[in-house]
Amino acid sequence: MSAPTVEFFFDFGSPASYLAWTQLPRLAAETNAVVAWRPMLLGGVFKATGNSSPVTVPAKGRWMTDDLARWARRYGVAFRIPAHFPINTLTLMRGATGMQLRHPDRFERYVDVVARAMFETPKNLGDPDVLVATLRDAGFDPAEFAALVADPDVKARLIATTEEAVARGAFGAPTFFVGEQMFFGQDRLDFVREALRAQS
Repeated sequence: MSAPTVEFFFDFGSPASYLAWTQLPRLAAETNAVVAWRPMLLGGVFKATGNSSPVTVPAKGRWMTDDLARWARRYGVAFRIPAHFPINTLTLMRGATGMQLRHPDRFERYVDVVARAMFETPKNLGDPDVLVATLRDAGFDPAEFAALVADPDVKARLIATTEEAVARGAFGAPTFFVGEQMFFGQDRLDFVREALRAQS
């Protein structure tokens, strides 16, 4: 029997996606599962579904900021909401898609660098100069990255993955699929774990 798989649809602009990312390696190890990384564009999902970021509702935004911090403490991980939050993540997500498509051996390193820079440091990765400096410091070539995010195939892949997520019922990030079962939010990882164990 093949290993169970959890598809992880994520966007770096989602703090809940960051928290889920910190927990997925342990969850996969506990369930002998494989994580299928599915970078999507959250802004595109919001536009297609009529949804919006919780920060657009002040009371909800304040509550969610506190709740995410509680979850970070429970997980024992570093977490800070950037002062410049939210940002446009199009370049970041094209980068993730491009790394996965063209340089799969560097994909997880890229995700690690960007996720930590977003919610641990945190840095304004919406600023092109800050992003270039962050990637250069991590060993990525800025010129190669610029070519990657301009690649038509990379752009098309990100659009296709985003459209697939919406077609399958996603309305935000993170969204997980175990088979046809969909789970939304990093606070649903217990249900993801149960679904993976049921498949093993």
